[in-house]
Amino acid sequence: MKIGVLALQGAFIEHIQMFGKIGVEAVEIRLPGQLERVGGLVIPGGESTTMMKLMHDYGLITPIKKMAAMQVPIWGTCAGMICIARMAINPDSSAMQTLALMDITVRRNAFGRQVDSFEAELPVTGLQGGPFHGVFIRAPYIEKAGGGVQVLAALADGEIVAARQGNLLATSFHPELTGDPRIHSYFAGIAKG
Repeated sequence: MKIGVLALQGAFIEHIQMFGKIGVEAVEIRLPGQLERVGGLVIPGGESTTMMKLMHDYGLITPIKKMAAMQVPIWGTCAGMICIARMAINPDSSAMQTLALMDITVRRNAFGRQVDSFEAELPVTGLQGGPFHGVFIRAPYIEKAGGGVQVLAALADGEIVAARQGNLLATSFHPELTGDPRIHSYFAGIAKG
């Protein structure tokens, strides 16, 4: 089984390296035909508006939606979480185009600008070995989760930062920027079924 990592923009190399640490082959995805050879897809952090534009320009939106409909696991981290959300709200309260896969409403740049980035220890449901060190960079959070969405992690003040809905996983933080492969292992487990 191979995991695809969308490699249009953002922190894709770090995801590929993290999967390598746990013995899972991960490949860069840039074109629709490359999606056919993977058993899961990661949409990494980066800049969500740019990523959506590039997905559109490269003809990836419909194939990714078809993957989700076929229950192929998809994991969005930070900007990737924004991309897979049913709705994303900008800081000015306007909505942006998304893939509309997961029944969540996400607030972009919810904690402020780059200088407001932070780290936090997070208890994550389904993860053994204690709290996970979350790295939040211009991070979003889940403002609203639909009935079929399982909340996996929240900050002390209740802001939801990780969730799962069937084959879909979303984290507002960057597991690929830590030395901890547990969430990558968790996603690989979903992909292995």
